[in-house]
Parts: sequence; C-alpha cells; structure tokens
Amino acid sequence: MFHESRLRSNRNDDIHLGFLIFPGFPMACLTSMIEPLRAANEIAGQAAFRWTLISEAGGAVESSAMVAFHPSADLYAAQDVDYLIVLSPPDARFDNPRAGNGALRALGRHGAILGGVSGGVFVLARAGLMEGHVTSVHWCYATAFADEFPGCARTDEVIMPDRRRVTISGAAAGFDFSLMLIDQRLGPEVMTEVACWFQHPLVRGEGVRQKIPAMRVASTSDMFPDPVAGAMRLMSENLEDPICIADICAQIEISPRHLERLFKKLTGKTPLSYYHSLRMTSARQLVMYSNRSMREIAQAVGYTTTSPFRQRYAEIFGLSPDEDRRKINMFRVRGNSPLPVA
Repeated sequence: MFHESRLRSNRNDDIHLGFLIFPGFPMACLTSMIEPLRAANEIAGQAAFRWTLISEAGGAVESSAMVAFHPSADLYAAQDVDYLIVLSPPDARFDNPRAGNGALRALGRHGAILGGVSGGVFVLARAGLMEGHVTSVHWCYATAFADEFPGCARTDEVIMPDRRRVTISGAAAGFDFSLMLIDQRLGPEVMTEVACWFQHPLVRGEGVRQKIPAMRVASTSDMFPDPVAGAMRLMSENLEDPICIADICAQIEISPRHLERLFKKLTGKTPLSYYHSLRMTSARQLVMYSNRSMREIAQAVGYTTTSPFRQRYAEIFGLSPDEDRRKINMFRVRGNSPLPVA
C-alpha cells in the first residue's frame, strides 16, 4: 500500500493536505476528497486530518460551477503540508509560471507528496514534476495529455501512486483516495463506516482501471463481448494511422459480417462509423485543450487534409472544429489565454 510506512509511523500526528485550486477547477473533486476526511475525524473523535485551501496568490477562486472559494493561504506560504494536491482544468497555468513551478518543486524537495486530480495533472507535468513517474490521466483528457507530454508515461488506472507522486483521475477516485488515507491512518473499521455514511458502494484501491464510455452508447467498453471490446481497443490504438476494418477482423479472428452485426446490435453503429466517432472524440480533445492548428489535429487522427476532417467533425458534433474552439474560448476562465481558431 503506497505511503503506508510513512503514515503508520506518524499515526499519532494529523495528516495535513493542501489543495491548490485554479480558476475553473472541478468543485466535485475538492468536496469528494474533503468530506470523507471530515467524516473520519468525526467518527474517530479526533482531528486525524486537516486541510488548507491554497491559491497561487491567496485570492478567491471560482470553480467550474461558478461557485467562489476563498483560500486561506497562498502557494508561497504553504510549507507544512504532507500532501499538496492540485485541482485545475487541463489548460490551467500559473500567472507567474517560474515562481509557481518553483514553489511546487520546493514543496516536493521538502517532503510533501505532490498530487493532481483530473486536469491538475497537467499543472504538475508542466512543472516537470511527472518526468520518470506514471500519471493517471482521465480518459477525456488522455489524447491532449499525450500530445503535450509525449514523454510522460500514462495509465488509465483511477489512482496511480508512484513514489512521491499520486495522480487521481476524477472526483469518485478522489473519494477512494481519501478512503485509502483513512484506512492507513485510522484503520479499516473507520474507513468502512465513512464509506457507508456516504453510501459509497465499492471501495476501489490501486490497480482499478477507469470506466471509459463507448462512443454515444449507454455502456462502457469493458461491458461488451470480447470481439467488440477487442475491436474497440485496436481502434483506440490506431488513431493517427487508421487501421482498416478487415485488418481488425483478422487480428481478433472474426468475420467482417459478424463484427458488423455485433456492432450494430450493441452500439447502433457500424464498426467504421464507430471508428470515425472515436477519432473525432480524440480530435475534440485537441481542439479544446491544445494550441495545435486544425491541420495538425486532422493529421493526428488520420486525415491528410483538413476538409474531410472538418466535414466529419461537423457531422458528429453539429459544428465545425473552428466553431467548437471559439465556443469553448467564450467560457475560458480568467488567466487562460484564448486558443487560436485556425
């Protein structure tokens, strides 16, 4: 169990978590981590955990739900935290990158375990703090993360502890991480009672993979029979250099006709139509969360020119990629630069 020896050697001390929040951070990720810790303190009758909200300069921060939070510390004054957890959208950046990145690195050098939840992993990676570590990346950001940090090892496990780093894919995984801390600090009985307080039906530990939705289908890919799941896996592994459906069938040892029947029954789409949707979903991550041109994005999902790429994108999402990028820029929070439209 990660960090177990460290925590158990300090069982009489509280564990201090600092949550570094950026404008537009996902509020659910914050509350899902704090609430089980609060409940654990109440159940155990002791202040086993404490937490501090932190922002870069100490000022108020508005979440993605447009609810304002008022941190009690700025990043440069946060020195006694055991964990520094970053919560942000994927395009978040420090107003002063040199000072902000330096402060994160200093916290790491002085013993804090550095973590990121959801888009917060981008902030850690931009600071150079995920080099040589495996990062848990939420499936909806996976393409954008791989594009910006091609040298960073990634996983679709919901929680990835790796030495002095811990990355968490989303809000539910954040709850699970807090339960793991409670288990290590206060024991399994308190952890189980906390989970029951919140009607949390399944305590997920390390090694659990994310549920990834099949495109526009009310199922996840692991719920499909092996031939369909195998075809979906091959499609996701071949976005930039598309693989033909016949080759997919050859690799999973099924006839094209049988695969098409299965896909239509389970997804309502032909294999080729599903493949197009998958490629466009990956392209949309780059449209929304990268500065790459439309030509570069088209090439990243297997189109040699932008015209058919734009047409297919509009068919699937109801607007062109340029319009989609302009639309998301309307909702960019303070401190993030608009993305180019071409």
